[in-house]
Amino acid sequence: GICNGFQILTETKMLPGALLPNTSLTFICRRCHVRVERTDNKFTAGLKEGDVMQFPIAHHEGLFFLPDDELKKLEEAGRVVFRYADPKTGRAGAEYAPNGALNGIAGICSEKGNILGLMPHPERATIPHLNGGTDGIRFWNSIAGAFKERGAC
Repeated sequence: GICNGFQILTETKMLPGALLPNTSLTFICRRCHVRVERTDNKFTAGLKEGDVMQFPIAHHEGLFFLPDDELKKLEEAGRVVFRYADPKTGRAGAEYAPNGALNGIAGICSEKGNILGLMPHPERATIPHLNGGTDGIRFWNSIAGAFKERGAC
């Protein structure tokens, strides 16, 4: 689920956490950068850990939140798939989250790695003259390749 889809996945408890209003309390619409944290799932299997990608964001409620104990479990289980990052250094974390997301979390997956929640919009990063980048193509090709290779479920 992307953006509102991620919100629905958390509200239906298919993914843990909640998406709260941005710390700025404003709607944010701009390009941002995320770092690939995991590639052991169907969504990022065709990418490389540490890759920094540019995706647009457009949300008012994008601050990923979990209580401390649950956040620790999520991190320890390796379920953080994307974090907001600095495009120059590749460093990732809360200080790069435009919305105030805890630990800079931009995307997480389910325990089985077959459900992904992602706040940025890779579908809007496929035509260079519209949003300034094509990193979304790499994301979608990664998904297509993994499902072709491993099957749908």
